[in-house]
Amino acid sequence: MFQATDKIIFTGPVGAGKTSAISAISDEPPVRTDVATTGSERDIKNTTTVAMDYSYIQLEDGKRIHLYGTPGQERFDFMWQILTQGGLGLVLLVNNDHPEPVAQMEYYLDAFDDFIRDTGVVIGITRMGVQDNASIADYQARLFEREQIFPVFEVDGRSSEDVRILVNALLAVLEN
Repeated sequence: MFQATDKIIFTGPVGAGKTSAISAISDEPPVRTDVATTGSERDIKNTTTVAMDYSYIQLEDGKRIHLYGTPGQERFDFMWQILTQGGLGLVLLVNNDHPEPVAQMEYYLDAFDDFIRDTGVVIGITRMGVQDNASIADYQARLFEREQIFPVFEVDGRSSEDVRILVNALLAVLEN
C-alpha cells in the first residue's frame, strides 16, 4: 500500500511545535536547519527552522515513513512546495495561543490546498490551555463552514503518544 519512499509533511506557523513533534516520534535524531530567530518571531522562540526538519519512523510492518517539517515563516514558503513533492499527507499543527489561531489554520489549509486535495490532512491544536483563543469546537465549526471534514485533535507536540495519534489518524484517512 505505502511505498518505502513515502513521507509525511508537518506544517504550521512558527511556534506550533513541528520540530518538537518530529523529534518526539523519530527513530533517529532529526536533521534540523534551525537558526537564530529574527524579526517579530523572536518574541515567540529563540530559533526557527529555515529549510526543513527531517527524520523517519519505522512502522510495525517494517515500512519506513519519512517525516519532513516545513519552515513556519511565510518568507520560506517556497520550501513548502518542494517538501510536499511526493508527500503522502499533511499534519497541520496550529498554535492555539496565537491571537487568531483559527485564521492560522485557514491560512495553512489554503496554502496547501492542492496538496491536501491530492492526499489528506489531520490537524493538531497545540498549546491548549496556555491562552485559549479558540476551542476544538471553534476549529470544527470553521471547517464545517468551509465544507471541509478533517480530523482535529488537541495535542502536545512534545508527546510521542500525541504525535503518533496524529500520524496514525493521517494513515487511516489515507487508507479510506
